[in-house]
Formats: sequence, structure tokens, C-alpha cells
Amino acid sequence: MVNVYRPASLVEALGFLRQNRAVPLAGGTDLMVQHRRSSGCTPSFGLPVLFIGHLDELKAMHAEKQTLRIGAACTYSDLLRWSELPDEFRTVISQIASPAIRNRGTVGGNVCNASPAGDTLPYLYALNAQAVVSNAEGNRLVPVSTLITGPGQTALEQGELLTGFLVPRTRFSTFFYKKVGSRRANSCSKLSFLGLARVKGNELRDVRICFGAVAPRVVRSPETEAWLSGRKTQEIDEMVPQIRAAYARLIRPIEDQRCTLRYRNEISLRLLEYFLGTLAGSKR
Repeated sequence: MVNVYRPASLVEALGFLRQNRAVPLAGGTDLMVQHRRSSGCTPSFGLPVLFIGHLDELKAMHAEKQTLRIGAACTYSDLLRWSELPDEFRTVISQIASPAIRNRGTVGGNVCNASPAGDTLPYLYALNAQAVVSNAEGNRLVPVSTLITGPGQTALEQGELLTGFLVPRTRFSTFFYKKVGSRRANSCSKLSFLGLARVKGNELRDVRICFGAVAPRVVRSPETEAWLSGRKTQEIDEMVPQIRAAYARLIRPIEDQRCTLRYRNEISLRLLEYFLGTLAGSKR
């Protein structure tokens, strides 16, 4: 038997978490798989389940001048219907699983699952998105990159709940995203690559590069990005070996049933080279 609680408001949910340990459940597309048992048996969560997917406070979406505010219980389908969603994020979300999963799965659940293969993570890392973490006493802001501490692990403390995200509305002139999987739908990433850049004339003004599923957490190198910013596009081709080497030191893939270590390593670096070639003009 599983004890479940369905609060009428976010205040009630946070009050419950102040007094009780529980498993928050919004869409359940990850949790139901993680806690499944034999066919026909009730999933075993080990703790009471706190339903939060119905709470209006967690499903709100607001577009401000410089920031998008996205509730943690917004489903992927909710976001895809939102006219203010950036095209880059729309591309990422549209490739998640199948329509049925996108109707249930939530961006907050994807982050709290803290899988290195989480589809939304490279984009949220690249945009320096912040997570809104709440408890009965108030809120705190935590960078998504800091909230996730390792595979399946977050910095959420007892009594806290991820309630939303603040995503900067930053414009880029170049975008490249590639999710590598066994098939287009219902497939976990073998690896993913996301590259963003703002180019003015022949000068790189802002570069963001993220890799998913090739290390315990999303791979990003602010130092390499800063080194690239300000460079001329015609310099990029000669810098590719140095840039490739910098990321090769950070990529630490595992070998599992979906993919070999060698494949993840090589394809990640080839996608990096392709993106750099796009910036240099050789792939246009």
C-alpha cells in the first residue's frame, strides 16, 4: 500500500513537507519507472507520495522583459504551446520521448531526476538558468548547474521543493542541437550536444557549449567559452585542435547498454567540431 497526499495549494504542500518526508510526484514519467515492480504490483516508493502536478502555482508561465518564469510542474506540452518559449528550447523539448510522455512529463521532474542524459539540462545549463527552491519559510535561488550534484542527486534539503525556474531571455545568432539516440522517439540520449553563439560581423561575442550524457553531470567549460569570446571567426579553424583537447579532458563517458564509451567520446567531439565549423563559416 502507498500513502498518498494531494494538497490543495503550494502552501499546504510545503507545510506537509516541513513535517514529513515524502516523494513529490508531478508527471511521474521517471518516478514510475524507477520504482516499478513486477507486472500488476503497486510501485514501491518507500515513502508517502505527495502529488504536486495539479498545483496552479507550479504550472504558471510568465514572460518578463529579461527573464522567463517557468513553473516546475509545467509539462513539455504546456511549454510547446507557449508562444513565448524560445525557439532553441522548443527544439530541445520537441525531441523528448513521445507526445504521450510530453503530455505528462515536467521540466521540474527532468531536473530533479538529475540524470546525466536529462534532455532539458544542456539548455538550462547553457542559459545559466536558476532554480527556485521553496520551503515553508520562503524561497532561495540556486543555479541549475549547482542544484544537480551528481547522477540522481540534488542539493535539495529536507522540506524543500523545486517550484520553478528563472531562464534569462538571451538572444543568439547561431544554434546547434543534436540528440543522439537509438531512434527519434521514446529513446534516452546516448549523448547530446548544444551550442549557442552570438556573432556580430566576424567577431564571436558570446559562446555557450554543453554536452549531455558524457559525464556525471552536464559538461560545460566557462573558461573555454570566455577564451573563445572576442575571437574572430576566421581564427576558429586553426584553434579547433586546442578547443577539442580542452573538452576531451572534461568528457568522461561511461559504457552501458545504450552505448560504448568510445562512441560517446568520439561523436561528442565530432559534434563540437561541426559546431565550430559552423561558427567559422565552413559549415554554412
